[in-house]
Amino acid sequence: MSMPFYVSPEQIMKDKADYARKGIARGRSAVVLRYDGGILFVADNMSRTLHKISELYDRIAFAAVGRYNEFENLRLAGVRYADSHGYAYDRRDVTGQMLANAYAQTLGAVFTESNKPWEVEIVVAEVGDTPEADQIYRITFDGSVVDERDFVAMGGSAERVTSALKERYDGEAPLATALATAMHALSHENGERRELEAASLEVAVLDRAREHRKFRRVQGERLNRLIAESRASGTRPEESGDTET
Repeated sequence: MSMPFYVSPEQIMKDKADYARKGIARGRSAVVLRYDGGILFVADNMSRTLHKISELYDRIAFAAVGRYNEFENLRLAGVRYADSHGYAYDRRDVTGQMLANAYAQTLGAVFTESNKPWEVEIVVAEVGDTPEADQIYRITFDGSVVDERDFVAMGGSAERVTSALKERYDGEAPLATALATAMHALSHENGERRELEAASLEVAVLDRAREHRKFRRVQGERLNRLIAESRASGTRPEESGDTET
């Protein structure tokens, strides 16, 4: 009579974590960092339609790496949750912390109860009325939440990208300089320096000065101009030059 096959709970959790990390490592990285006017999101993304960065609510945005179908389900669930909560109560009751906790519960339940963990890592960021009120939350595949103060890198080469971010990060830098910092970090993703162009970048901001909805994408000619200015001088571009709805 054959003996039943036994795997310890610790080994099951380790195998799930290794599986999720390997899946996330196959994707390209993304960074989220504060600048003097709000919060900047930059992802290494060749697709023009499959976004890694999206708006969740008035002053809250979402960035993700990993399997697109899995983090897109999370994004849609977050939008619905925020809309229903804001409608039932008040729009000011919808916060980044609330959404980060909801995502953490979902990912934690999937990681614990499902045979296959979701291969995703996400960031929920909320821009405040002052820099001190900004919130950046990193949620990992197992439901862990980390409150990040200044910047976060996620994806396949997060350690190398984070090290490059530390070299140049300045929370009081203008947008063009912050974009240059993000591009410098992402260019070190694979251990070899490479030149990034607008066609391979997805860029968005939570703009503190903007009325009501703070999220806007930076793309097309506006992104090209911003990249050129960041490489030339690192000074802030004119407001009319980088605004995108």
